[in-house]
Amino acid sequence: MSFKFTKEKFKEIENVLDTKFVKRRDQYRAVLFNTEMGRKLTIEIYPDIQIGKKTGNLVSIFTPYTHSQLHFCNGFVASDVLEEVTFFAEFKGHLSGIIVERQAGCSIFTNVDSELLSGDFTKLAPEVMLSGIALSLTEPLLEHKSEK
Repeated sequence: MSFKFTKEKFKEIENVLDTKFVKRRDQYRAVLFNTEMGRKLTIEIYPDIQIGKKTGNLVSIFTPYTHSQLHFCNGFVASDVLEEVTFFAEFKGHLSGIIVERQAGCSIFTNVDSELLSGDFTKLAPEVMLSGIALSLTEPLLEHKSEK
C-alpha cells in the first residue's frame, strides 16, 4: 500500500477534528483545544519524510504530558460519528495506531496482532479486547487483506 497524504485527506481530517492544518516547511500542524477539560493536543504530520533508510509518513502527537509518534503511517480512518481520527501503521501482521479525538484526547495502541480485529471479542480478556475494538475500523484498509 502506498498511502499519500493529499489536500483532500487533510481536509477530511480537519472536518472530523474541527481544526485547520497549517503547512510549515515539511510538516502540517494543527492544534486542538478542550477548555472544559483543560486539554491541548498538537498533531504534526510529516508526509514522505526520511525515516532511517526509508521514506514514509510520520504522525507526531504532543500534549502537555507526552510526545508520541507513529512511523510509516499507512492510512487513517476519519469518523464523524465517533468524532475521532485513527492513524495506523501495519508491519508484519501487527498494527499500531494513534486515535485522536475532536475533544483533544488521544489513545495509542501498539503492536496489536491484526487477527484480533476480526475475531470474537467476547473470547478476549477486557484488556486485550479494547485494542481490537479500537483498531477494528482500520481492518478494511490493511495490506494483509489485499494479499489474500
